[in-house]
Amino acid sequence: MTEEFLATKPIYLQIVERICQKIIREELKSGEKLPSVREMAIQSGVNPNTIQRTYGELERMDIVESRRGQGTFVTENIDVLKQLKNQMKTEIVETYVKSMQELGFTKGEMLEGLEHYLGWDKDDN
Repeated sequence: MTEEFLATKPIYLQIVERICQKIIREELKSGEKLPSVREMAIQSGVNPNTIQRTYGELERMDIVESRRGQGTFVTENIDVLKQLKNQMKTEIVETYVKSMQELGFTKGEMLEGLEHYLGWDKDDN
């Protein structure tokens, strides 16, 4: 099963994002082994060099660690995983705020929209 990729961003970075999202959703757990480079390349429908670059980037970010002869594993460092989750949350919020500002919404209108979307009333805080 090959995945769809955007032409506007390097494929290896899109795969990095998808793996990070799986880690945050706990579809990939701390200490869990990732598929081999070859397996992941087949699953993703990309060249094994792309997956090697993906795993290298994840390792540089301390999200995974390579164990010689064993494979690549999600870090067991909970602090790194918490930081990853907070970083991704911040990026999503920043994208939301910038998009709303470009449309001319005020902070109050953004908050009102979020409260409405989440089903909150201002009095429920």
